[in-house]
Amino acid sequence: MDASPQEFDRVLSSMCTRPHPEARAAAERFLADNPGDPATYPAIADLEDRAVDTLAEVTGLDDPAGYVASGGTEANIQAVRAAREVAESDTPNVVAPESAHFSFNKAADLLGVELRLVPVDDDYRADVDAVGAAVDDDTALVVGVAGTTEFGRVDPIPELGLVADEADACFHVDAAWGGFHLPFTDHDWHFGHAPVDTLTIDPHKVGRAPIPAGGFLARDADTLDRLAVETPYLESTAQATLTGTRSGAGVAGAAAALDAQWSAEYEANHERASGNAAYLADELTDRGYDVVDPELPLVAFSLPEAEFEAARDAGWRLSRTGSGEARIVCMPHVTREMLRTFLETLDAARVGAGV
Repeated sequence: MDASPQEFDRVLSSMCTRPHPEARAAAERFLADNPGDPATYPAIADLEDRAVDTLAEVTGLDDPAGYVASGGTEANIQAVRAAREVAESDTPNVVAPESAHFSFNKAADLLGVELRLVPVDDDYRADVDAVGAAVDDDTALVVGVAGTTEFGRVDPIPELGLVADEADACFHVDAAWGGFHLPFTDHDWHFGHAPVDTLTIDPHKVGRAPIPAGGFLARDADTLDRLAVETPYLESTAQATLTGTRSGAGVAGAAAALDAQWSAEYEANHERASGNAAYLADELTDRGYDVVDPELPLVAFSLPEAEFEAARDAGWRLSRTGSGEARIVCMPHVTREMLRTFLETLDAARVGAGV
């Protein structure tokens, strides 16, 4: 095979990154084990339990229930599915801010529930009053985001939790990307801060586990029981995951990444990434770009199309938000030197355009 994987030296907008070396080695070792049948593959089942225990520590969950999913999309779908199973309405709906990940659109389509997307406030966070106005007797789930994909914003999680609680609805927090930054901030975002029922957190993003390694966590085991189906031809008699057969690579890689980095290396990464985001935001502001003040290590800013295309032509992997801002995610592979080189690319494009 003559194809080569993507190098990360010019990847700026992706929420994927290089796996930790120990996670890569563990993934290769358990590549053929199937966590979908834990009775047949007990070693990988033990590693999954270990990963879930650490994710619970990260997210303030005392008695963890959950599993290593394929990613945030699966975890978010499972949250909607679990809420639908306990909803008393025949026409359940899910209320989420318009900043929610597009996986909720998939979930609504697959599960036959209504998705109500409500406006965000002027700082791109969920508008609690708008969420409250959209909730009714048919609401099965309220969603908050802790680290939005486009702007890195953290919704007011405790306040959204109260809205869900008053509506007798389940409450889900999507911390797929932000979950490995937020423990080192003063935000209120997890099971210990609010009446959160389910939570998404992805080791294969900032956690530096190999893909696929998402995380689905639930406050109690009953939630997983609601998702379980019988599996009569396996050694294991039931399965709560959305997928069936799963590679042990994601599970083992997640366990190894967590063992190697929680919590000191993750804290160091957060501090480094936050410093890089602040540096980039200041440099862009000094050059006259309109920059959205970074909350977590993600920088969104206005970028004229000619300069955007010049950056892409120079090999930078760069994307825009739905409203048009360029976005740079300060993942573990993004270094200060990379950002300086990127700024040099923009400077050259501005000179060429006569700016």
